Amino acid sequence: MLSGASAPYLYYTGMLRLTFSLPALVLLALACSGGGADEPTPAPTDLLLNPTPVVTPTPSPSPTPGPVPALTIAGVFPPRDLAQYDLDPSRLRTVIATGDVIPARFTDFIIRQEGDNFLYTVEKTADIVADADITVVNLEAPLIGHCPVHTEGFTFCGRPGFTDALVEAGVDVVTIENNHILNWGYDGVVETVDHLEAAGMTWTDRQTPAILDVRGLKFGFIAFNGVIEVIDRAAMIEQIEALRLRVDVLAVSYHWGAEYVSLPTVAPGVADDDPVTIGHLAIDSGADLVIGNHPHWVQAVEVYEGGYITYAHGNYIFDQDWSYETRVGVIGKYTFFDDELVGVEYVPTLIENYAQPVPMVGEERQAVLDGMRDASEQLAGLLAGG
Repeated sequence: MLSGASAPYLYYTGMLRLTFSLPALVLLALACSGGGADEPTPAPTDLLLNPTPVVTPTPSPSPTPGPVPALTIAGVFPPRDLAQYDLDPSRLRTVIATGDVIPARFTDFIIRQEGDNFLYTVEKTADIVADADITVVNLEAPLIGHCPVHTEGFTFCGRPGFTDALVEAGVDVVTIENNHILNWGYDGVVETVDHLEAAGMTWTDRQTPAILDVRGLKFGFIAFNGVIEVIDRAAMIEQIEALRLRVDVLAVSYHWGAEYVSLPTVAPGVADDDPVTIGHLAIDSGADLVIGNHPHWVQAVEVYEGGYITYAHGNYIFDQDWSYETRVGVIGKYTFFDDELVGVEYVPTLIENYAQPVPMVGEERQAVLDGMRDASEQLAGLLAGG
């Protein structure tokens, strides 16, 4: 992963046995059929002279040369094996994105109970989240030194020490466009930015892009919020188009849509922008990857006009322990070959003890992925008019 930057970012042995044992079986059969004891009936010479068989091993499949086929939902669930293609590893670059990160309320209370061990929150997943060239998260609470103990309510804050957890998880880019970053006013945002920069991370909002260089390829990030406000589409398009000219790969992060549903949709009076419309508009304007959050459930994904949209990654670090779905999140790993997205893989997690995401395994893990696939197919059907 990158160090932080400033803002201005896997039979023939049976045949041999049969061939070598066949003469012995023939001799035995002939002896039992009445051959004399002194003059055993000779076995047919054509069997005795049968040459040792020459076994030709099955050749191993070679990597498929040429370009990687365009990404499809069928190539995400399950994720296709990029090893089947003849890709130069030095030209592969990865971006990891998580669900909502809210080190507030009961999550902060648990951190305090753990002796202010902020690393407790990423103890089970840091190795996964950090395994990328660039890791990006959406921070949905200001980090302020005077954050009080709070286990309820909707005025969120985390404490500056939480940057230790972000660094441990290899976070490079923090998006701060959401409906809670201003819970402690603009001063809270300024203090948050100061703490992020002091810890070596860059950040982005609707007016401040982040550009990071990964072995000569420039990745750009910008973020927008559509909760408790309406996205200014003209300004959004202008920002995306301007950033497109400066980077090779462009990722746009959104806070949008209705909560607690598996398909992207509006929430009238709360999130009036349709995530599908906005996501398509972002790609039409130049985005390669759209990273969605806010619904607090894992949602559908979509391949659109050469771009890719994850409508919601669910929750990564948050205290919503009141339902199974709100404890679930996915860590999204997006693999680019030069500037082309060629692979997507999701690692489902489940939040334990209000604060600590743990990777899922077995049937539980597969159920989350199957749910994402089903929702994605349902969305594709709806958009196709089916």
